Amino acid sequence: MFESAEIGHKISKDAYRAEVPALRAALLDAQIELYERKKMPVLVLISGQDGSGKGETINLLYEWMDPRFLSTLAFADPTDEERDRPYMWRYWRSLPPKGRIGIFAGSWYSDPIRERLLGHISLKELDARADQINRFEAMLANEGALVLKFWFHLTKDAQRLARDAVELGPAQDL
Repeated sequence: MFESAEIGHKISKDAYRAEVPALRAALLDAQIELYERKKMPVLVLISGQDGSGKGETINLLYEWMDPRFLSTLAFADPTDEERDRPYMWRYWRSLPPKGRIGIFAGSWYSDPIRERLLGHISLKELDARADQINRFEAMLANEGALVLKFWFHLTKDAQRLARDAVELGPAQDL
């Protein structure tokens, strides 16, 4: 069904709906096999624009999979303890064990990007953070972890529709 991950690749809603039962079963089977073999941890990083469906996607994963073997983490501003340690430490200590799936709502990319946009770090500092992240991800991969990264995006039209829906509030029955 998903023979391509290219931007712009689409399938019809009817085709997707027809495949959902098989997709759900295959995803649950893969999760059970992962848990039973305990060969590697799986990290799912879900980031993107506000209102793009990140939370809904995480809820759907919990609906489709066995929630006993999932964990979801979202990272707020670093604590004093976390600021006193290397940047990746707080993520390292939150990694799922082998056989489990950890969903990160947001990721280790979020803070440096936000800090750069707010002017709190220089481009050189952003590049240094990116190097740290690349080394961290390479280490995870070398240790056998599977890291799946998703960025959720809304087109300008979809952003406008979402904003208008929020501004209008709930529909009123007449």
